[in-house]
Amino acid sequence: MKKLWLLLAFILVFGTMQAQDVDKQYKVKVGDMAPDFEMSLPSGEIVKLSSLRGKVVMLQFTASWCGVCRKEMPHIESQIWQKHKNNPNFALYGIDREEPAETVIKFAETTKVTYPIGLDPKADIFALYADRKAGITRNIIIDKDGKIVKLTRLFEMEEFNEMVKLIDGLLAE
Repeated sequence: MKKLWLLLAFILVFGTMQAQDVDKQYKVKVGDMAPDFEMSLPSGEIVKLSSLRGKVVMLQFTASWCGVCRKEMPHIESQIWQKHKNNPNFALYGIDREEPAETVIKFAETTKVTYPIGLDPKADIFALYADRKAGITRNIIIDKDGKIVKLTRLFEMEEFNEMVKLIDGLLAE
């Protein structure tokens, strides 16, 4: 009987771990059209996602209080932004969740990122893509046709490297 309980406990724990890996609390999936939105940058400039059609787009949901975001952002800066920032077929926007412009500006300075970070003061943009209360960091890669081609959650180097290769490949097409 004890072995049966141990087996059931193992199955429950292992099954839960797999479910957590699969369910990252996204509302969208790969192959979906990326939900459109308008976003303000701290400069006052407005960015509309649909106006970026024809470009490969990376969205990174972030916030200053997110330790994992702070760990990931220098990699985004060096391995993606610096490589592709001058490519007219590429766009990268951080989207800061529920913080004022002053905090976002200071956050960009302390993390030393130069890619644009937009404002999502009520997490309404975030809620188009994931459950409103779900965690960050998240990256969404969108192809030139506006379809989602990759969704990430948290920061794992192997997955990040796959994302870098995907972006490079999409831009080589």
